[in-house]
Amino acid sequence: MSWDMFKSAPPTVQVQLESSPPGADAKTSLGPGCKTPCSVSVPAPDAPFTVAFALPKYQPASIPVNIIKNPGDLTTPASVTTDPNPVFAELQPATPPKPVRKPHRPKKPKPAAAAPAAAAPAAGDSPFPDPNAGKR
Repeated sequence: MSWDMFKSAPPTVQVQLESSPPGADAKTSLGPGCKTPCSVSVPAPDAPFTVAFALPKYQPASIPVNIIKNPGDLTTPASVTTDPNPVFAELQPATPPKPVRKPHRPKKPKPAAAAPAAAAPAAGDSPFPDPNAGKR
């Protein structure tokens, strides 16, 4: 016989998820998610978790959620709550990417076509007199 049947189910926490504008996909880092406004039931974790909100044409948002465990006493049962509850995200419109401008570079003048070697004057065929001709 197993003693598992006497163990109580792990406590769950009801978390309200809201966004502005509504209709965002909200997903907890624990798994469950829904479309805002909505409510999900998650197993009470031992550590904080996050809720990610996503909506087309809006920037995604992630909201941290803290766990508050009240151990209770003889007169009150133990309880688990979240802070914040409801979890609310104000989604910002996504800005379209700015067009990337290339820096303006002035066009370089095309180099003149090299003159054919046959058309180039020979060293002694210059139409100008040699300035060093009489000094040799």
